[in-house]
Amino acid sequence: MSDLPGLPTRDFCLIRHGETTANHAGRIAGRLDVALTDAGRAQARSLAQVDWAGPVSVFTSPMSRAQDTARLGFPDHPARLCPGLRERDWGIFEGRPLRDLPARDTTPQDGEGWRAMILRVHAAITSCCAGTPDTCLPVLICHSGVIRATRLLAGQATVGARAPNARPIHFRYVSGRHEETSDEF
Repeated sequence: MSDLPGLPTRDFCLIRHGETTANHAGRIAGRLDVALTDAGRAQARSLAQVDWAGPVSVFTSPMSRAQDTARLGFPDHPARLCPGLRERDWGIFEGRPLRDLPARDTTPQDGEGWRAMILRVHAAITSCCAGTPDTCLPVLICHSGVIRATRLLAGQATVGARAPNARPIHFRYVSGRHEETSDEF
């Protein structure tokens, strides 16, 4: 998709929520409000040990798995809800095994289209960045689909692999484009 809007010209970080019961079972969760597993809660708590280079401003999807990750990973930072950071609505495929997931560029019955999701994610990231002082890094607790959509918005050729749970992914703005890294903040 070459006609996508550009991302804000600043750094930001995306973090997929900790492991959920649906992740563990290999199920499509999308709009389903599934809980973190014990491993997912431990993953989220480990985020509190990340050595951020400076202050952060935390935003979260309204799904409990993202809110719980934000609460456990950033206990001293109140997270602001951003509805646009929610996962894609997979319609009739919700709760089914991952092997039943339809092609990304189709619109599942009773679900959300891929382009509509990408534009929603763009609006959410733009809003979160605009609501963060320049001296803070926006940290957005979200979902795998949001990260995949962001990769396209950042100009990457593909959506890449599913993001690992509770691992910061930094989108650094360098030389007029966003570079994805996961090892520096």
